[in-house]
Amino acid sequence: MWRRVLALVVKELLTVLRDPKGRIALIMPPLIQLLVFGYAATYDLDRVPTAIYNLDASAPSRDLVARFLGSPTFHLVASLKSAERIDELVDSRQAALVLTIDRRFTRDLLTGQPAPVQAIVDGRNSNTALLIEGYVNAVVTDFSLAWSADHGGPPPPTLIDVQARYNPTLNSRWFFLPSLVGLLTQIVTLLVVSMSVARERETGTFDQLLVTPLRQIDILIGKGVPGLLIGLTEASVIAAAAVWWFEVPLRGGLVALYLGLLLFVAAITGVGLTISSLAATQQQALLGVFLFMVPSIILSGFATPIANMPGWEQTLTLINPMRYFLVIVRTVFLEGADAASLTQQYWPMAAIGAVTLTAAAWLFRRRTT
Repeated sequence: MWRRVLALVVKELLTVLRDPKGRIALIMPPLIQLLVFGYAATYDLDRVPTAIYNLDASAPSRDLVARFLGSPTFHLVASLKSAERIDELVDSRQAALVLTIDRRFTRDLLTGQPAPVQAIVDGRNSNTALLIEGYVNAVVTDFSLAWSADHGGPPPPTLIDVQARYNPTLNSRWFFLPSLVGLLTQIVTLLVVSMSVARERETGTFDQLLVTPLRQIDILIGKGVPGLLIGLTEASVIAAAAVWWFEVPLRGGLVALYLGLLLFVAAITGVGLTISSLAATQQQALLGVFLFMVPSIILSGFATPIANMPGWEQTLTLINPMRYFLVIVRTVFLEGADAASLTQQYWPMAAIGAVTLTAAAWLFRRRTT
């Protein structure tokens, strides 16, 4: 049986690679202009989770804190009594900003010295971190100018020290390129798998395939494995380019990355086979791919934070395998996460893969009987 399935896999790979259009789809994935889905596609930040560590506790420091909390941009999640919880809050994403006011803040203001204020920003998403940094600078500058006007000092007397965790230089490539591993892998895998059965139907060779000794499950496996292999290869090439060409740090292990990649590609293969089983022509399959792919990208957190989406859209993201894989690839690259710490991301993709592959098998049997 496996020899026949292997022959079908080889045949499917040759069909894709010999077709000039297929090679173009693999080497140069189509550039997609993503539609704007309401609140999901916004780069504005509101209710940034903020923790305050105020060592000074004086009237000027309380005034500065009030300026932050009075803005709709910042949302207080913790008032710290010690520095021990700072790492925990940033690592767990409970706080995107930790504002630390030094105990010398008021004394330095009164003596005309730079008053130390530290802002620790979660730099895993460099675009969001840059926006937060800009908002922090705006609030501190406004406070400094007001203090100078009230006390006649030279503006601005406040000095702010911004630190970005995991991405110290806020290099957008560090955030963007690991995400491309998921995005381009999904595009290529969907295109290859979704058109496999539809191509056979359109060219009239599907009935010939059914009269071979291959069982229906053998045909389904033979159609799905090439997409799985191509998806893994595509992801490996992109990850290698990100590390060696663009010098994005890969701080985690390959086991954690490839376990997540295998589950992700399996889930996407199930989606592609489902689309292919429903489509009668390659054009229908292509339309089905775009119908799935655009919302999947928007609702994955690829371009905009999921936390900024409305509640009902955040619920929709739970059935999107790309949401979980982007967390995996970003944490493996930037945080050095291992497989044990990513269990909460692995099992939803495994469940989605089981559902999509089962649905594809059921639809395939139904359409061939």
